[in-house]
Amino acid sequence: MAEHEETLIEQVEEKDRGGGDSSSSSDSDDEKSKATEAVEAAKAKIYRLFGREKPVHQILGGGKPADVFLWKDKKASAAVLGGATAIWILFELMEYHLLTLVCHSLILSLAIIFLWSNASNMINKSRPNIPVVSIPEDMTVKIALSLRYEINRSLAVLREIALGRDLKKFLAVIAGLWVISIVGSCTNFLTLFYIVFITLHTVPFLYDKYEDQVDAFGEKATAEFKKYYAVVHAKYLSKIPTGSLKGKKIQ
Repeated sequence: MAEHEETLIEQVEEKDRGGGDSSSSSDSDDEKSKATEAVEAAKAKIYRLFGREKPVHQILGGGKPADVFLWKDKKASAAVLGGATAIWILFELMEYHLLTLVCHSLILSLAIIFLWSNASNMINKSRPNIPVVSIPEDMTVKIALSLRYEINRSLAVLREIALGRDLKKFLAVIAGLWVISIVGSCTNFLTLFYIVFITLHTVPFLYDKYEDQVDAFGEKATAEFKKYYAVVHAKYLSKIPTGSLKGKKIQ
C-alpha cells in the first residue's frame, strides 16, 4: 500500500514538472486532479492501529501535555519524568510516607517564611511582601465538571457493555480487568502508577517515530486474530445466549 501511494505521488510530481502546451493544459489538469484524488484515496485506505484517524498528537489531547508525552519539548519531558522518578524513589525505595512528607514540607516552609520575615524586619525595618496563595474558584469548578463528565461517560459505557449487546467488547473488557487485577496483586499502586507513567512517555513516542512499521505489523496481527476469533465464535461464542433489555418490562 505504501509503495502504491509513493508511485502515485511520483506521478503527480512528474506531471507538475512536465508542463505542456496550451492545447493539452485542460487534459493535464484533469489527469492531475484524478491522480491527486487517487493519492488521497490511497492514504485513506492505509491501515492505522485501532482504527486511528487522527494524528497521535491530537489523540493525546494536543497542546503541552501531548508535547510532553511525545518529547516535542525535551526539557519539559525530562523534568516531568525526572520528578516522577524522584517521587517513586522517595516513597518506594526510601519508604518515605506521604503524611510525613507533607508535615516536613510545611515545617520547612513555615520556618523559612518566619526567618525571612523577622530578618527583613530587623534589617530593613519593613516586613517582606509574601504573596497570598489561593486556589482559583473557576479552575476548581472546571476540574470538578471535567471529572464528573468522564465518570458519567465511563459509567454509561460500562452499562452498555453489561447489557450484553456486544459480546466481543464484553469479553475484551473482562480480559482487561482480569489482567489489571493480576498486575495489581503483584505490585502496589504507586509502582503501577509509575509504570503507566513511564509507558506514556515511551510507547507514544516510539509509535509516532515508527508509525508505518507498527501499523503494518498491526494489520497482519489483526487479520490473524480475526481468523482465530471467527473459529472460536463459530464453535463456542455463537452458542451463548445474549439479549438486551429493550422491550422487557420489569414486573
